[in-house]
Parts: sequence; C-alpha cells; structure tokens
Amino acid sequence: MKPIRLISGFLTVGVWTLLSRILGFVRDILIAGFLGAGPVAEAFLIAFALPNMFRRFFAEGAFNMAFVPLFSKKLEAGDNSEEFARDAFAGLATILIVLTVLAQIAMPWLILAMAGGFADDGRFNLAVDYGRIAFVYILFISLAALASGVLNATGRFAAAAAAPVLLNIVLISAVLLSSSGCKCTPEESQEWTGLFLAWGVPIAGIAQLALVWVAARRAGISLLPRLPRMTPDMKRLAIIAGPAMLAGGVMQVNLLVGRQVASFFDGAIAWLSYADRLYQLPLGVVAIALGVVLLPDLSRRLAAGDEAGGRDAFNRASELALALTIPAAVALMVIPVPLVSVLFERGAFDSDDTAATALAVTVYGLGLPAFVLQKALQPLYFAREDTKRPFHFALVAMVVNAVVAIGLSITIGYVAAALATTLAAWVMVWLLWRGSRSMGDAARFDARFKSRIWRILLASVMMGGLLIVAVLAVGPALGLPGVRYPALAFVVIIGMVGYFVIGHLIGAFKLSEFKAAVRRG
Repeated sequence: MKPIRLISGFLTVGVWTLLSRILGFVRDILIAGFLGAGPVAEAFLIAFALPNMFRRFFAEGAFNMAFVPLFSKKLEAGDNSEEFARDAFAGLATILIVLTVLAQIAMPWLILAMAGGFADDGRFNLAVDYGRIAFVYILFISLAALASGVLNATGRFAAAAAAPVLLNIVLISAVLLSSSGCKCTPEESQEWTGLFLAWGVPIAGIAQLALVWVAARRAGISLLPRLPRMTPDMKRLAIIAGPAMLAGGVMQVNLLVGRQVASFFDGAIAWLSYADRLYQLPLGVVAIALGVVLLPDLSRRLAAGDEAGGRDAFNRASELALALTIPAAVALMVIPVPLVSVLFERGAFDSDDTAATALAVTVYGLGLPAFVLQKALQPLYFAREDTKRPFHFALVAMVVNAVVAIGLSITIGYVAAALATTLAAWVMVWLLWRGSRSMGDAARFDARFKSRIWRILLASVMMGGLLIVAVLAVGPALGLPGVRYPALAFVVIIGMVGYFVIGHLIGAFKLSEFKAAVRRG
C-alpha cells in the first residue's frame, strides 16, 4: 500500500467514522434532552458500557490485534487465510456465548463492579435490568469486529467503517419511538425510554454483524458457522492474543476505576459520558482510522521485508493523525462551554450540567493527542506479534490511573477520573515510544515529521486564538434558541478555515496532499 493509498484508506475510514460520530452526537443530544443526567440516564450508560468494555477486551482490544497481523501475513502468502478466519470466528463465538450466559447470572455483581455508588439507590435495579438486555450486544459486535478485521486486511474499509452508523440510527429511532408510545408520568416516561434504548443495543448489533458478514462474503471470505477446533494456527493465535487480552483488561480496569469514582457523585457518570462523546468525535475519526489502516499495512510490509516502507507508512499516518488531532484538542480546551451548551443544554440538561461537563471536556482535551499517538505506536508492536510489552506498559498506566483517580477524588471530585485518564494516556505513550527504540529505523520519526510537528503545534495555537475571538464576536447568539447552532457553526468554520490556511502558509502540511488522497480514495 503506497503512502497516498494508505492516506486514502485512512480518509475512507475517517469519513464513515465522522458520520457515525455525528449521529452519535444526535443520539446523545436526544438522550440528554429526554433523560438529562438523572438516574435513568446513568443506569443506561452503565448498562451500555458493560458490553462495550468486554468488546474492547475480547475483540477490538485483544483478539483482533492478534488476528489481523496473522491473517494479513497468510493473505500475503496465499496460505489458506479463509480457513484460518473461519476457525477464529468459531473460536471467538464460543467464548462469547459462554461469557454472555455467565454475565446474565452475574449482572448484579457486574453493575456493582462498574458503579459501586449505585448500591442502595434506584439506579441499581434499573442498571441490572438494562444490563441483562444490552449485554447480548457483545456477541454480535465482537463477531462483527472480527469480520471487520478480515475486510480491513483485504484493503476493504468502507463496510466495516460504516457499521457503527447502524448502531446510532437504531438508538436514535429507539428514543423517538419511546416518546410516542407512553402516556405516563415524567419518571415513567424516562424509564420507558431507557427500556427502548436497552433493547435497541442488541438489535443494532445484529444489524452491524449482518452488514460486515455479507461484505466479507462478497470479498471472498465466507465466515460460516462451525464447531471450534484447536489447530496449530489457533494455538499460535491464542498465545499472541493472551498478553493482548490482558493488556485490554488492564485498560478496562482504568475505565472501571473512573466510573467507580464518578458513581459516588450524583450526575458525574452522565457528565463524563457526555464529555467523552465530545472528545471521542476527533478521537474516533482519527485514531480508529489510524489503527484500522496502519496495522494490516505494517503487517504486510514486515512480512515482505519492506522496513523502509513500514517507516514511511508509520510517519505519514502519524503526521496526518496529529495534524487533525492537535487542533481538535486545542478547540476542546479553549471553547468547551459553548460546545457543551449548544449541543446538550436543553430539556432535562441544565446550565449546571453544562459547566460540569465542560470541565471534563477540557481535561480530556489535554489527553487527546496521547490517545491518538497510542494508536500510532501500538501497531509497531502488534505487527511484530509483540503483545507482551504493551501489556507491561498498560500495567504501569493502570497504576498511575488508579492512584490519581482515587487519590485526587477526595479533593477535586469527579474531575479526578478525567485527569487520571489523561495522565495515564501520556504515560502509556511515553512507554510505547521508549520501547519502540529497539525496533530500529522502522519505528523512528523521520526528518519530515520532526520538521512539521512544530508547525502543526504553532498553527493549532494560532487557531485557538481565532476561536476565542470568534466566540467573543458571536457572543449572546450562542445562547439563543434557533440561532445558536448557526452561531456555533460559524465559530467552528472560522477555526477550521483559519487552521488549514495558517498550516498551509507556515508549512505544517500541504493542502494538495489532502486533495490527492481524497481523489485517490
């Protein structure tokens, strides 16, 4: 995959992910309007987080990180890759079915593990009920993640990137349908909406799996159901996936610690979830695209002995990712209140909720480049089938996260959870970068990257100044119904245009590079 082709794949995934994140905003705006930061909202958010946590542990965070390099190399060598994919599909399905059954039994304990602050109040029973319904999602979405890995390894990115759009469409429909079918008190109406949302989660999982399964079959890989078997390839997959799974588990412990801290502050789980949605927009568009495209490309290059090509792919992908992420981080830090107010403040979500959420957005913004750099550095290890060192690094980050989140929560409250996440992310980046020094030139930043990164930083800081001026210019319009959306759009457009113009003029990047990649994509 040539650099321009790598970037076009990056942009393909990024565009679909951007659409998904925009629809995710619509979804969360509706949830915030109907449920605010109240008990039903928090119960559903915890229930929804459960299958997503295990999904990252079993599928995207571990199994796929081990599966994609092995599958890519088999595909490159013409070594019966379809049979390997079928065995992996059967093995993962077996694990997930057992996990789903066990989770139904253990759901009360899982909820307490996620949010101990729910004990002895009404959120607990709601979260258990919603959790049992939503957890089934893990079976479908994890198998969909494996099928997506097959598609990405074959250079087909669109269907896998489009699948998350279905989740948001289904959940948006669930909220709208719930509002039309219940003639009851406001409290009962909120619980009705929560129930619709919970059922929407597994329905969306079925739709996502169907989409990527059909796409994989059209690509020539039929993932037909079969009994699991332990072949030599599956043993190798298990050996490589083991440490990656443990590393994924460590990262999920970080999330657990944050939610536990937040659960002891009323409304904090919802505030952090809505803040998470804001920083996940650029993170999802850039980091997911980076990880999805870079890992199979590096795996194929290493299998072919193309170290120079691997270094170029790593540098160009990292350069583009930071060119898009650093300005987003600056925006989250300088104008968090207008962003949160315009997007979420309505109905049950009031100005106090806006202030609390905006504070978390600022802290997450500080960590946004670190979250993206992790996605650039981790493929250097996974493409070499090295999953042990990332696990050891994740353990260190976990300790940092727990100490900061628990230790500082006494003095700064729920914000300690966001600060811990940010600090742990930067610690992880430093460890990954230091560890990659032993990989030779293929893992080093080249002269072009080193020259451009400082210009990207300067352009981003200057854009931050433009955003502040733009917010002052539109002023009260950001708080007026009917015009606040155009006012915020004006601010965002000023920032984007200003950044790209400044960046082009000072040599942070060339606009022609983006245009060429878009045309090729």
